[in-house]
Amino acid sequence: MERLGKRLVMVLDREIRKRCDFLFLKKKYKTKPGEYEQIFWRTEQGLKQNKPRVKLTTYHHDTLNIIIDSNEKYPWKFPKSNILRRKLPTGDYALIDNDEIIAIVERKTFENLLKEFSQMAFFHQHLVNLKSFKNPALVIETNYSDFLNIDKIGKYYTPSFFEKTIAELFAYHTNLTIVFAGNRKLANQWTYRYFEAIKSHNEDTPHFKIAEIIDEYKIPEKANDINLEIKKIITNDFPDEFKFSQIKEKFPHVSESKIRKVLKNLRDNKTIILVKKGKKSYWKKLKEE
Repeated sequence: MERLGKRLVMVLDREIRKRCDFLFLKKKYKTKPGEYEQIFWRTEQGLKQNKPRVKLTTYHHDTLNIIIDSNEKYPWKFPKSNILRRKLPTGDYALIDNDEIIAIVERKTFENLLKEFSQMAFFHQHLVNLKSFKNPALVIETNYSDFLNIDKIGKYYTPSFFEKTIAELFAYHTNLTIVFAGNRKLANQWTYRYFEAIKSHNEDTPHFKIAEIIDEYKIPEKANDINLEIKKIITNDFPDEFKFSQIKEKFPHVSESKIRKVLKNLRDNKTIILVKKGKKSYWKKLKEE
């Protein structure tokens, strides 16, 4: 069971027809103010037959905040992004949100990777360090086939050596996304879209039903899903009456807009209400009937 945006994907413990998902949506009334919920149960067979219109849930509209390592001589371009040049602890490009690295990319050219393959023990250590950050990726500006081309790899290595070496990278670093992008332009484009998707998913507040199911069955969420953590702290640890400043004090690195989204979600689901407004405002938990 795993949350993918507004979907809860489930794989049942049986041989056939074991996949399904639940899609949670909110729609506005056409004839009156307010919203109503829609929950769709979609089976594996139904998804194959109906082929619903594809709608991406990780489409990002806002500006990205990207750090480019100061050692990058000819860096990639990221349109409509805030770019900061400084020394990164590892990697070449990092996506930041509230001063936290939420995705990091190591860029390699064909020549760079040839050099790294000559000192594999050191390269493995470097990738382990890269994986200590959220959503790490190794993006290579060439094709896999180039490492099997004798004219390109020269006389010092054989295609068989590179086949085994690259396979070792994938086997040792299963939590690292490795992409052979083909060329510089495509590597740049892949990284830009990757950062967009990560930022969108990071800001996506899961439907409260998904959060409750995941919490009940103790399903591990993504490390960057801070929304569920805020909800749990509010419902379980906070007093019956609390202020916004208490949440901010508990989560100093989370943006106010993200906290307000969580509060709105709890209010819409009649878990809390806002008492008063302005400087004297506070939130109050609603007792279950």
